[in-house]
Amino acid sequence: MYGVDWNDPECIHTVDEAIEYINEVGFLPLFKNEIPGFSLEERTAPGYWWCEDPAVDPWIWREVIARSGKVAYGKFFDKKAGFISIEWLPVFANYRREGYDFDALYEDGKASNKHKKIMINFIEERVDSEILSNDLKKLAGFGKEGEKGFDGAITTLMMQIYLCNCDFRRRKNKKGQAYGWNVAAYAAPEHLWGYDLVTSNYKEAPKDSWQKIVSHMHEIYPIATDKQIRKVLK
Repeated sequence: MYGVDWNDPECIHTVDEAIEYINEVGFLPLFKNEIPGFSLEERTAPGYWWCEDPAVDPWIWREVIARSGKVAYGKFFDKKAGFISIEWLPVFANYRREGYDFDALYEDGKASNKHKKIMINFIEERVDSEILSNDLKKLAGFGKEGEKGFDGAITTLMMQIYLCNCDFRRRKNKKGQAYGWNVAAYAAPEHLWGYDLVTSNYKEAPKDSWQKIVSHMHEIYPIATDKQIRKVLK
């Protein structure tokens, strides 16, 4: 793990500090990447990762942040996990979706039937829809006798900002008892923050949204090259 000393002025010590920092910079990968310093990993003390203490463990913070609704969390950066502030979410949604709602994307032949089988479970009427990964896999017809590539399809839909992680919860058996490790729960951003907010940048060209992202990166991480920015954020 990379990171900083606990006593370093740049060290993030709590989940609230993490949320504050993400909202300050606008968007942030979870782990180290091509852009030096551009990750939560590099802003935290390495020794506390996976210590299972919610007060100081950044791996647990990602679960807290996902369920808080204060920041979007998912595989948003080069198919890897990270965070986007609610302020910047519409900018990413417009650029990554190219101004398409999923139904329109599918109708224009730009989304596969595999993705449609997943997204049909997040229809507009189910405004509180949050579905655990294992349940969604069954609902969408993935498995031994069905579709293949569930994890890859989910990653694609998160990269396009059609889905995000909204919680991590343990599964329950038939008696309602929780068991096993925490499992990711997914939701459409529209269900969490409203259609109007998520699509509020649809009025501008996707390339203009991309330019906003690039300009912001040059401002907050001036050492980042255009090549690095494209790799991590495009």
